[in-house]
Amino acid sequence: MAQPAGRAGGVSGAPSWQPWMARALQLAALAEGCTSPNPRVGAVVLDADGTLVGEGFHARAGGPHAEVGALAQAGERARGGTLVVTLEPCCHHGRTPPCSEAVLAAGIARVVLAMADPNPLVAGGGIARLRAAGLEVIEGVMEAEARQLNHAFLHRVATGRPLGVLKWAMSLDGRTALPNGVSQWISGPQARDWVHRLRARCDAVIVGGGTVRADNPLLTSRGQRDPEPLRVVLSRRLDLPQTARLWDPAAAATLVAHGPEAPLERCDRLDQLGVERLALEVCEPEALALALAQRGCNRVLWECGPELAAAAVRQDCVQQLAAVIAPKLLGGHPARTPLGDLGLESLDGPWALQGLDIRWLGQDLLWQGPLDGAALSAVPGAGGRP
Repeated sequence: MAQPAGRAGGVSGAPSWQPWMARALQLAALAEGCTSPNPRVGAVVLDADGTLVGEGFHARAGGPHAEVGALAQAGERARGGTLVVTLEPCCHHGRTPPCSEAVLAAGIARVVLAMADPNPLVAGGGIARLRAAGLEVIEGVMEAEARQLNHAFLHRVATGRPLGVLKWAMSLDGRTALPNGVSQWISGPQARDWVHRLRARCDAVIVGGGTVRADNPLLTSRGQRDPEPLRVVLSRRLDLPQTARLWDPAAAATLVAHGPEAPLERCDRLDQLGVERLALEVCEPEALALALAQRGCNRVLWECGPELAAAAVRQDCVQQLAAVIAPKLLGGHPARTPLGDLGLESLDGPWALQGLDIRWLGQDLLWQGPLDGAALSAVPGAGGRP
């Protein structure tokens, strides 16, 4: 097992937990895109002498939690030692038994946490249980980094919606397609590879009916995630082609969300194709976002046309933007642009990008950042692992 330099002691003799918490965060990051609706959690176990004896991370929802894996690897060497974990151990029965009980059974003497878990099912109960049993509990070690690691999860629990990422590729003159509708490919291969990796970090990829009709997209990560993210189509009246790559269940699962005005015969057609349907009371991005959060989606990717993209922004379904700008000129007055009307009447409108990350993807330029300065620090902490 890789081990940070030194043991659990600082220059003055006081314990230095940050290197071990950094390792736990590194382990948690290995499960990116795999744990929803749960957060990503990592843990390490040190024996009584401060030597690393166990590591673990939560690999998938319903699977063993990080603490359990690390304690199992440590075995009897955990007795009298320290557990360093990125989230407060749970104290309730969900899909798995309470981690706090596993910690006590292992004989751990000290627990070091990055952040507490305000989930009502936990709400500090795990910490209280450990302290009542006589364990030392240290909180807040690298908490900011732990929150950043799980910012999509925290956003979903705090708001009831998944964190939304809006992505588009456009030409240097701001076009997403030629006047005749041709749009493949504006960006280069490096940028398209980056998009596949972005999809792999998301639980669902959302498009509108117009994108299905115009582009016949596949919307997968090209094998960079297993299972592939859920492919979602939002279509008011289900005016969709009967043959589309999205209807192939071998590539990935697809969900079609529609409004009450969808004709019955079009619903029946999708049912016959074996495509899952979701009837919304109102066919709007906000209603879809709420439904996807209830399905356990922490992060979703909007890869839709201009009108749906603008509606998603207006309805606060987008927290991050990612724009790929290709060194091409497409021209044309009727050519498509990335966003429809946002209802702005001045340049002092509410939507802005701050803290931008700008980098090259081959010949294309990627601009990405939080929308309207939506920083993680503004999202109330929340947690819980069902």
